[in-house]
Amino acid sequence: MNDSRHVKDLLYEQVARIGKAASSPKRLELIELLCQGEKSVETLAREAAVSVKLASAHLRELRAARLVETEKQGKYVIYRIANREVAGFWVAIRSLAEDRLVELRNVIEQMVSHPTELAPQDRDSLVKMARKGDVVVLDVRPSDEFLAAHLPFARSIPIDELKLRLAELPKGKKVVAYCRGPYCLIARDAVELLRKKGYDAVRLPEGVAEWGIAPVR
Repeated sequence: MNDSRHVKDLLYEQVARIGKAASSPKRLELIELLCQGEKSVETLAREAAVSVKLASAHLRELRAARLVETEKQGKYVIYRIANREVAGFWVAIRSLAEDRLVELRNVIEQMVSHPTELAPQDRDSLVKMARKGDVVVLDVRPSDEFLAAHLPFARSIPIDELKLRLAELPKGKKVVAYCRGPYCLIARDAVELLRKKGYDAVRLPEGVAEWGIAPVR
């Protein structure tokens, strides 16, 4: 009996390592950033608005839990998520929080001032329309993230270049902009800019992490 109890305690202890690693808001943000593609510590620190020292400390915790991996490239240490299941873990824990926490839902609702700003989340229909050229799927993330992974038939115009490259977008078609997922505000800013310039634009809350764990047919 004692042996069985000891084994069970060890099992739960090991599983709890994942929960412990994910217990920090900044570590969750780092996971989300790494779902977009591999990044250096310096880039992650800048994107997450923390010091390189603090980002390194958080990344050590994630690496200890085998959620991220590293590779030395010249003088830089490059981080990436360990596998596709890590992206699935991030999406699952976020979805559970959105389902159970009314406080979180209230914050999300404040992010969207008008329901019409959001694109319908029917992936198959969106891909069919994009394939036919009926809509423009616009990736407004940094170009390196687009090269690492992007939605089907998407074209890349980073948000910093959007104002100067508006002529590349046809005004007669709906533009569906996306970025890093529902908690990322880059696409919202892109939609606001596009609408001011006369484009029919909406935001797709999902990003490559969400699409990657449930690809379209």
